[in-house]
Amino acid sequence: MVNFSLEGKVALVTGASYGIGFAIATAFAEAGAKIVFNDIKQELVDRGLASYKEKGIDAKGYVCDVTDEDQVKNLVATIEEEVGPINILVNNAGIIKRIPMHEMSAAEFRQVIDIDLNGPFICSKAVIPTMMKLGGGKIINICSMMSELGRETVSAYAAAKGGLKMLTRNIASEYGQYNIQCNGIGPGYIATPQTAPLRERQADGSRHPFDAFIVAKTPAERWGTPEDLMGPAVFLASDASNFVNGHVLYVDGGILAYIGKQPK
Repeated sequence: MVNFSLEGKVALVTGASYGIGFAIATAFAEAGAKIVFNDIKQELVDRGLASYKEKGIDAKGYVCDVTDEDQVKNLVATIEEEVGPINILVNNAGIIKRIPMHEMSAAEFRQVIDIDLNGPFICSKAVIPTMMKLGGGKIINICSMMSELGRETVSAYAAAKGGLKMLTRNIASEYGQYNIQCNGIGPGYIATPQTAPLRERQADGSRHPFDAFIVAKTPAERWGTPEDLMGPAVFLASDASNFVNGHVLYVDGGILAYIGKQPK
């Protein structure tokens, strides 16, 4: 039987105080891994620690800016000293700015690229040397459907996530010889507290226009849940995926395969 266990592994999931990162880290813990996460502010780390504790997970949380190379180097060194060498890295931390491209400043564009693309580069290069010494490791980049598609107001995000897809392929190409597998997960539209207002029924009982749009574009005819990402993440973090490298696994209910419903 293929081994999906993460027993004895140390997993660093960036930006995993809540949301998708928290769900993935929870799945790793249930599969046996030791969980380490970071966030940009102490209050976010504290919030994450409380959430993990509620689930009975003994996670370690640290304040670290993934765009600061020195901070990331120090974080990795601290984790290796306090917890152990990092076997699994999930580059989850990210932001999105919804601004029409012609109204977006270069500084705003750079900020998205810095967090969503430079951050995964910095974090990956920080853990790769130890993974090489250990004889292998797993890097999972949280990509997006915007790694493949464009949409209004998300030029920086799409550019960053498209770049992250190619960074994923290049890490696989460069470090596959060291038994390091680098793959991506591309979430579809995920139901979270942040998107709840978009899914509320209208006064007349009809769907919110954006909710109707997403359901019509998704063969599964529903939004995804953070739990939908847990199994794919464990697969890509475990020995079950040892010969899977350089791919992005889209967990989107089929949206990228589908042209959408014909209007009635």
